[in-house]
Amino acid sequence: MTTHFATAQAEAINVKQDSRFEQILNEKRKVSTNSTINDRYKIQIFSGESDKAKTNLATFRQEYPGIDGTIVFFTPNYKVWVGNFKTRIEAEQLLLEIKKRYPMVHLIKPSR
Repeated sequence: MTTHFATAQAEAINVKQDSRFEQILNEKRKVSTNSTINDRYKIQIFSGESDKAKTNLATFRQEYPGIDGTIVFFTPNYKVWVGNFKTRIEAEQLLLEIKKRYPMVHLIKPSR
């Protein structure tokens, strides 16, 4: 006859993590939720040099804090894409609004 005994200790564990960890995790979550990027409509507000793309994106984020934006590179230009719309109608509503500020905007649906 064999008998086994197991014991465990009930002790609280405190974990100290770098505050940047949560920021990185939030970015990862954002990327994961945007995995359908190619199935959605975007609005391109700029195409050109890297520095100007960064400036345009920063300005857009200040003017429209609730709308996500990103910079993508297609040789030889950096493009600023904003929004993540399921339908063309949703995208066109914002397009009409921001066209006053960004006259060279156009609607895109990135391909895979």
